Amino acid sequence: MHFKIGDMVVYPNQGVGEIRDVFSQDIMGREQKFYKLRILANDSIVMIPITNVENVGLRRLSSEKDLKSLFLILESNSFEGEQDWKNRYKENVEKMKTGSIVEVGQVLQNLYFLSFAKPLSFREKKMYDRARQLVISEISTVRGEPEGDVEQSVDTMLSNAYERHSETQVLG
Repeated sequence: MHFKIGDMVVYPNQGVGEIRDVFSQDIMGREQKFYKLRILANDSIVMIPITNVENVGLRRLSSEKDLKSLFLILESNSFEGEQDWKNRYKENVEKMKTGSIVEVGQVLQNLYFLSFAKPLSFREKKMYDRARQLVISEISTVRGEPEGDVEQSVDTMLSNAYERHSETQVLG
């Protein structure tokens, strides 16, 4: 996958970024090409060897179709939380690594629901915060909407889904 200066991309577990430069650099006598990426969330600069783009999962922003799939997950009242925290954490780490907005959304929704059943561990709380930030920033960038508005919308979707989930548990 090739990018050009100014392209907006997603770097898994880091968030939305902008390609700032494409350059070559001599590394131990061998010329390598790099993307210089500015991560929007924290204004940090990351250099990614072009030959390593697929390995790190650098991708284009999600499409509207991807966002619709994400919204279906966030609005879903189904909860499939792994009971053993070690397995659940491992499964969530794998989903976060994919960089897929849909997979990250699944982590967000599952941890949101789980937080009502019991307090999240420190690691899970950090993962929840990260997933939430990644989802909000990508939706905001794709749709050109302020992050605050997107944040409110995501919180409403999760809250409504949990309410429907709770109602089915009481009725079922």
